Amino acid sequence: MTKRILIVDDNEFMVEVMTYILNSKGYEVIPLYTGNQVFNTIKIDHPDLVILDLALPDLDGRDICKLLKLNSSTKDLPVILCSGAEDLDEALKLPGAPNDVLHKPFDLNSLVQKVEYQLAA
Repeated sequence: MTKRILIVDDNEFMVEVMTYILNSKGYEVIPLYTGNQVFNTIKIDHPDLVILDLALPDLDGRDICKLLKLNSSTKDLPVILCSGAEDLDEALKLPGAPNDVLHKPFDLNSLVQKVEYQLAA
């Protein structure tokens, strides 16, 4: 069965690049450009992994991640928090922490490795 990855990022180019790479590896990608539909999209599309930008125009990715991790129906859904912020690693220490972080700009192999690791767990 094809694994589904929800990418939440307001940068359309970033979503296109990640989609292209992940599609080429056999994953199905669900793009989302704002945070306000994350929970509804998860409920409808049942992704196996979420790649979540830190700085969205409507919500902070850390807050979305925390809500996902504190919700009993989504707490086991792997989340990779993605950003160019220098303090991104600090998110791993907060309550409701993501499973991993991905620093922008990222190496394409790093993206694939992190995705494969989270989906294998």
